[in-house]
Amino acid sequence: MGLTSILFSALFAGIVATAVTVAIEKWGGLVGGLLGTAPSTIVPAAIGMYLAGGEAALISSMSVVPFGMLLNALFLGAWLVLPRWFENSPRALLWTASGALMLWTVLGLTMLWAVEQMLLPAMTERAIALLGFAALFVVVVAFNTRPQPAPKGTKLVSKQVLVARGSMAALAIGVAVWLSGLGEPLLAGLASVFPAIFLTSMVALWLAQGPTVPRGAAGPMMLGGASVAVFANVVMWSLPAYGVLLGSLIAWLLSVLGWSLPAFLVLRKVHAKSTAALP
Repeated sequence: MGLTSILFSALFAGIVATAVTVAIEKWGGLVGGLLGTAPSTIVPAAIGMYLAGGEAALISSMSVVPFGMLLNALFLGAWLVLPRWFENSPRALLWTASGALMLWTVLGLTMLWAVEQMLLPAMTERAIALLGFAALFVVVVAFNTRPQPAPKGTKLVSKQVLVARGSMAALAIGVAVWLSGLGEPLLAGLASVFPAIFLTSMVALWLAQGPTVPRGAAGPMMLGGASVAVFANVVMWSLPAYGVLLGSLIAWLLSVLGWSLPAFLVLRKVHAKSTAALP
């Protein structure tokens, strides 16, 4: 069952992951970036962790997901800031991607240490998950108060890039489920939110459309990605209570209807006001 869980989770994650770049390309950064980051790869990851390690592994892994999404929000924020530093460099994309990944890695290791310290004084996993969501909420709202232009793409992302993107996402989720089965739930939780989707989205869009489209998608992707933190908080309860299929569906619906859809409506209103205020 462990190998089956790993393969199923990885394959499903890879298939779903390729859709987000296409969504941003087709509908623009606002719609594609926000709705395209509704819980997707985290669903097979949570199922795989539960099947591989049981309820305890699921809860431990999901407890760090909100903090992991906070790291991803800061990772995307780097794509708003770093291109300005390297705008005159012919390797602006390379330096931006490298800098964002370095930031994520350093903060990720720091976060794992901090979570382990918080668990020592008997702070529960569910409390840590709620704390992570609260911090994420503050960051994503702050980054989206001044929305960036979010145009649609005018060129197609190549099939090779889409395949590479799906493969990276599949690998990240497969490793996460594998780590969970080995008894490393915290590390598995962090691996499950490795920004493979965000990284490949930004690189693919930059290569195909230039830097403007990925910058416009960064803020909505941050806001949409917070739905994954909502999913993580809910699935710790729903999966053990209602089983794999119904429990996953409950968590997904609550995260989409309770976060993704309202966030889209609010951000669309903010973008409309921002556009109307332009001379």
